[in-house]
Amino acid sequence: MSDLILRAKNLFKSFDLEAGFFAKKGQLVYAVNDVSFDLRRGETLGIVGESGCGKSTTARMLVRMYEPTAGRVLYYPQIATSPESGGSFGLSNNNGSQAQEGAQNIFDYKKKALSEYRRRVKYVFQDPARSLNPRMTTLSVLTDAFKFSPKKIGAEELRERAKKVFAEVGLAERHLEKRPSEFSGGQRQRVSIARALIMDPELLICDEVVSALDVSIQGQILNLLQDLRAKKNLSFVFITHDLKVAGWFCDRIAVMYRGAIVEEAPAATLFQNARHPYTKVLFDGAQGKAQASSVEVTSVLSKENGCPFAHRCPHAKAECSAVLPPLRDVADGHRVRCVMG
Repeated sequence: MSDLILRAKNLFKSFDLEAGFFAKKGQLVYAVNDVSFDLRRGETLGIVGESGCGKSTTARMLVRMYEPTAGRVLYYPQIATSPESGGSFGLSNNNGSQAQEGAQNIFDYKKKALSEYRRRVKYVFQDPARSLNPRMTTLSVLTDAFKFSPKKIGAEELRERAKKVFAEVGLAERHLEKRPSEFSGGQRQRVSIARALIMDPELLICDEVVSALDVSIQGQILNLLQDLRAKKNLSFVFITHDLKVAGWFCDRIAVMYRGAIVEEAPAATLFQNARHPYTKVLFDGAQGKAQASSVEVTSVLSKENGCPFAHRCPHAKAECSAVLPPLRDVADGHRVRCVMG
C-alpha cells in the first residue's frame, strides 16, 4: 500500500429515471454496481467498456461531480501543505513523504479540503469545445482557478505560469490571447490538458480525451500524455471505449459492463490471457474477428442479482443469473468476475 494514491471501495451509483411526465416515480437506473480498484503513483489505469457501461459515472465520482449511492473513495495525499492553498491537507510525516494513515474518504471532505483535493486531482473532459468557456481567452481559461486561491498571485506571474504550461503541451505564447473557437480540436484538447496541469496535479482523470479526434491527432495527444506522465510522475485514470488505445497507453485495464467491473489485469496479461467472456468479445471485435453485435447495452433498471453479461454469454449457466459473482483473483494482479473464470 505504500505507493497508493487512490482506492475506490464498493462504489454504487443509481439515478432517478427521467422519462417524461408519465414516468413512474421511484424508478431508478443502476449505473455503477460495486466497483472497487486501487491506483498507484505513476500508474495508468484504463477503464474500458461500451457506451452506457458506467465508466464515466465512475470517473465523475472520483472528483465528486457525482455523490455515490454507497461506497468510498480513499485518497492518499503525499504532501501535507499546498503553496497555492496556504493550508494543510491530509497527513504526512516529517520528511514530507506519504502517510498511509492520512487516507480519507473524499466524500467526507468539507469545502476547503475538497478544493485542495480538486487541485491535486484534475478532470479532462471528452469535448473541450463544451468544457472551455468560449467567451474567455485561453489565458483566462488557464488562470481563472487562481482567483479562488488564498495565496494571491500577480498577473505577471500568472502569465508566466500559463506560458510555461502552454510550452509543455506544445502551444506558443501567442495562443494565450486566442479564444477556444479559434483552435482546432486537437489544439483545444491541449488547452484542456494545460488547464489541468497549471495547478500542478498528481492525478489526471481523462474521460475519452481522444475519441473525438482524428487518428493522427489521437496519436499526438497520447504521446503528449505519455511524455507528461514521465516528466511529472503523473498518475492517470484513463476512460476509453477503445481497447487498442487502452492497451498501448495503460499499465492496467479494468473492463466494465453494465455498471460492474468484470475483469481487471495488467494490459499485457489482458491481451494475452483474457478470461471473462465479455472481455473476449471486446478483443474479438477490436481485432475484426467478430461481427458487430445487434445486442445493445441497455440501462440497468433493477439491482443486478447475477452476472451482468449472463444474458449475452454463450457459456451462461443457471447460476450465472442467480448470483453476482465476486471479483476474485485468478493470478497476480488479475481479477475476474465469472463463475467459470
